Amino acid sequence: MSTPAEQATETREPLSHKEILGVLSGLMVGMLLAALDQTIVSTALKKIVEDFDGLSHYTWVVTAYLLTSTASTPLYGKISDLYGRRPVFQFAIVTFLVGSFLAGASQNMGQLIAFRAIQGLGAGGLMSLTFVIIGDVIAPRDRGKYQGYFGGVWGLSSVAGPLLGGFFSDHSTLFGVAGWRWIFYINLPFGILALVLTSASLHIHNQKRAHKIDFLGAFLIVLAVTSLLLGVSVYGPQDGWGNIHTVAALVGALVLSIVFVLHEMRAEEPILPMYLFKNHTFSLTSALGFIIGAGMFGAIVMLPLYLQLVKGDSATVSGLKLIPFMLGIVSMSIYSGKQISKHGHYKRFPIIGLVLVTIGITLMSTLKENTSYGMLAVFALLIGMGLGLSMQTIVIALQNAVDFKDLGAATSANTFFRSIGSTIGVAIFGTVYTNRLGTYLPAAIADLKEKNPAALAGATPEAFAQLKNNSAVLQTFTPELRASVLHSFVQSFHDVFLTAAPLTFIGFLMALFLREAPLKTNEAYHSAKEEAQGEMFG
Repeated sequence: MSTPAEQATETREPLSHKEILGVLSGLMVGMLLAALDQTIVSTALKKIVEDFDGLSHYTWVVTAYLLTSTASTPLYGKISDLYGRRPVFQFAIVTFLVGSFLAGASQNMGQLIAFRAIQGLGAGGLMSLTFVIIGDVIAPRDRGKYQGYFGGVWGLSSVAGPLLGGFFSDHSTLFGVAGWRWIFYINLPFGILALVLTSASLHIHNQKRAHKIDFLGAFLIVLAVTSLLLGVSVYGPQDGWGNIHTVAALVGALVLSIVFVLHEMRAEEPILPMYLFKNHTFSLTSALGFIIGAGMFGAIVMLPLYLQLVKGDSATVSGLKLIPFMLGIVSMSIYSGKQISKHGHYKRFPIIGLVLVTIGITLMSTLKENTSYGMLAVFALLIGMGLGLSMQTIVIALQNAVDFKDLGAATSANTFFRSIGSTIGVAIFGTVYTNRLGTYLPAAIADLKEKNPAALAGATPEAFAQLKNNSAVLQTFTPELRASVLHSFVQSFHDVFLTAAPLTFIGFLMALFLREAPLKTNEAYHSAKEEAQGEMFG
């Protein structure tokens, strides 16, 4: 029987196309679980809150998931470097499934929040390890051939999430179970399928090695992320950005981050090796991931809100109307991937992509109450195309630039920074929308009251308070008042998109400095992998 060291240095042939497709099938199902859950829950949240009478705690249903998924992301990469990809990935699937089942069976708001945290713990591994495993089995030069598959998963989740969430929440019961509970139960068959597929096909020869888990580093990064997300997702929007709770949370996040960095510089097995930041491509793609997450995700979540508030669409219909966005992501992911595999050049794609995203978001600021869906679809298509050209390409650039031994930690770090960016983006743009609406709406009402007092007939303070959560109240207003309110909504959306556009433009400027190195071929990448595994026991 060969020793682990001998096994590590055995020559293994790269996976065939058929074998790669087998691996990707399991990864895509697992990734779909996590990506879908980011959008499906928010659509049904109103119904859940009504059932549990938990309005005062509803933000924690989202925040608990974000806390554990974001904080655990960098941990999975490092742990999988030590213990192997498949067992850690399958642990993430099982954790996500347990959290999903328990969340669907929740009997009160406290239970739901706790079980959502368990769900998030699994989701952190699903999102990060998918890209790590892709880096294990496919060389950067060949990865573009398969890029469109994962672009399709992102695009599908962006449409299917709101669509399914709206469908389930619109039904009081399905098969004798409350409709909203199916947003969690629907994960179970997909998760079981992912377990079966990964057990059958995910046989990556990552050898275990002597290791020392950086428990203190893990504890510090969890605390830092928790403090940051409490500040930007809970206390800031809820109590105001100058409130003592918000300031304390953000200062705490900064201090904990500094302590984390200082500790990681001395740690024997750091969760996030600080020497990676000396790599130009790693630092730049991490910053790009953050900006794409903040500028894109923060602004795009406003699009379904615009469709529901201004156009009066249901949650289900607004989900369907995001299909052009999905088509843009899928088509350009496939196109850019094929071009990268054919020519080996990748720098041009994030540059062009971020230009398209910036143009699309800027055009969103021209939306009006009577803007046609055809026009909006073009804007959404542009943004989707830009994302299809950018998101997967920067991961290819990153994985091509780091040593194989750091693949897990570097890839997970990139996912981590994108998650942090999207969380901060949602919080900031949500605050911009709320604050601007708080300015435009009173001004519009005061102006209407001065010009046509009769238009305010039947409008009560309680009715205006309901506007935040229920646009149906608009139907009780006079036509003049309804028009003023809708215009205030539109003006607020304008400010959100005009705030997001400069961020993605900064991303475009940063992409210009991306260094394009020759992409490693399958043979060279396979040799580097074998060498890295041999050094583990050298």
